[in-house]
Amino acid sequence: MNETALQTEKIEKDLSKTKTEETELQFEEKQEKEKEKKKEERLAILNIYTTFNNTIMNLTDLSGKSIVKFTGGQSTKQDRLKANPTIAMFIAQKIAEEAKDNGITGFYIKVRAETGQANPGPGTHAAVKSLTRAGFKIMSIMDTTRMPRGGPKKPYGRRGRRV
Repeated sequence: MNETALQTEKIEKDLSKTKTEETELQFEEKQEKEKEKKKEERLAILNIYTTFNNTIMNLTDLSGKSIVKFTGGQSTKQDRLKANPTIAMFIAQKIAEEAKDNGITGFYIKVRAETGQANPGPGTHAAVKSLTRAGFKIMSIMDTTRMPRGGPKKPYGRRGRRV
């Protein structure tokens, strides 16, 4: 009986060793996967400048170095269509292709309109929507439109020009 008890104890020890080795291996595999996920996520800044005449998108890395730039004039020949939401969508698709080639997974978006305008041009919403459909993570959308603060003095004085 003692021999069988010793044999069962040895078998149990061996099983517990293999279980701990398996759990250690699984833990290491999980850590490697998490590291890969962290390494895979790469962010960039997308500057979108939309007016009622054109749409310009510039993709930069986080330090500000330009990766790719596309405008409405590169997508269409008609001047009247450069600010069209459809053209903005095509530009966003080109940006998405270049971003995927560079391994970018998410964007910080900076939207800028013409100085003094209350809202950006018609292409902004279509571009952002197209990028989310392409599978990119949008971290934040910031409005960087410049606002006039007084400006230069108007000519002819306070009472206007006298004729």
